[in-house]
Amino acid sequence: METRSSARRKRLNEMGGNGDFTPETSEKNTSVPHLTYTGDIAIGKWKFNKVILSTHFNIFLYATCFWIQIGTLPYLTKKLGVDPVFFGYLQTTFAVVQLCGGPVYGRFGDMFGGRAAMALAFACASVSYFVLGIADTFFWLFLSRLPSVFMHAMQGGQMIVTDLGEEGQRADALGKLGLSYGVGMVIGPFLGGLVTKFFSEQTAAFVACIGSVLSIGVVWVFVPQRTKKSQGKESSGSAMFSLKKILALVTAPGAGFLLFIRMLAGLPIGVFQSMFSVFAMETFKLPAEQNGYLLSYVGVLTMIVQGLGVGILTKKFSENDILKWSSFLLVWSYLALAFVTDVFQLCVVMAPLVVGLASSNIVVSSALTKTVSDQDTGAMLGLNMAVNSLIRTISPTVGGFLLKSYGFQSFGYLGFVMLGISTIILFIKLRQ
Repeated sequence: METRSSARRKRLNEMGGNGDFTPETSEKNTSVPHLTYTGDIAIGKWKFNKVILSTHFNIFLYATCFWIQIGTLPYLTKKLGVDPVFFGYLQTTFAVVQLCGGPVYGRFGDMFGGRAAMALAFACASVSYFVLGIADTFFWLFLSRLPSVFMHAMQGGQMIVTDLGEEGQRADALGKLGLSYGVGMVIGPFLGGLVTKFFSEQTAAFVACIGSVLSIGVVWVFVPQRTKKSQGKESSGSAMFSLKKILALVTAPGAGFLLFIRMLAGLPIGVFQSMFSVFAMETFKLPAEQNGYLLSYVGVLTMIVQGLGVGILTKKFSENDILKWSSFLLVWSYLALAFVTDVFQLCVVMAPLVVGLASSNIVVSSALTKTVSDQDTGAMLGLNMAVNSLIRTISPTVGGFLLKSYGFQSFGYLGFVMLGISTIILFIKLRQ
């Protein structure tokens, strides 16, 4: 029977041969055995790992609360007299603090375990939503963004399923976690729209706060202190933030290329998402309730693709093929987006756009965790999240400028150009 290391070596990166882009690192395995929680819970004829099941529930709750406040935030800022430019600055602040916290949060999870990491994420979310609920000036809106520095529950959930799952099924496991997020993404905007309609934007923020507090309790009851199958010896004595460690992760074979592709392909959708609620309100004249319905529709599409589509694709195609052709699909989806003139057309174009984005993001995340040892998967996911945060740092300012100067169509042309470049690079780099 082949060992884990020999199996990995067969999947050399594309610079050296065929197979998926999942190279072995040069680090020696210095891990020591560590017991993890393996309890199961029966639901009908099916059995589920309690830790995995509770993680899926928490990700659902996290997404619900997050999208409650995302859907209502533009209306709250408008209510307080904040124009789209300052709304962009607010979004940039959120992205900057998350950029600073992502890599540190990943290391925190590797060193102190899944329970502490998830509890920290939900505690930060609770504080952020509470401050948002009491905000009555732009200063308080700005202050509500600061606790989100460690609000990385999705990253924490990815760390847990990566630790407990098998390497060969990692993309599928991450995709199914995205399914739980998608359910929350569907319910969150809908619930937020209803609460805003019958109560207020501040009440919606308080609902999100209560949901996050509930998640802390679920984490403490069901998630064990440690979830890794083995615990590296270096964890107990290493600094939580180490530039040397981060540099080693970035320069791991294949990691830099994947992070670059993530950045190049992620900027257009980052710009689009950062201004989604704004152009829905300003360009398509949608009220908060209908904007919630539109976000819920996007959530349904994401849920289907991540929960079902990715698992099917990874069984039939290599990760490289999925990455290349999903990028190709995105090129033409963005071009179509540039010609959208009404809500119906937007809904039609969103279908291929979500398919391409969901498939690409899951495959890149899975491939990145395979470029490092098991003890560093959390830190690598943190770097992956840092790239997303960097995109979100730039996106609101770019998006606000494009929307104000060139209109909604400019988002589509930006995506067409950047994904065209990304697709060319992928087909050259990952050619068989």
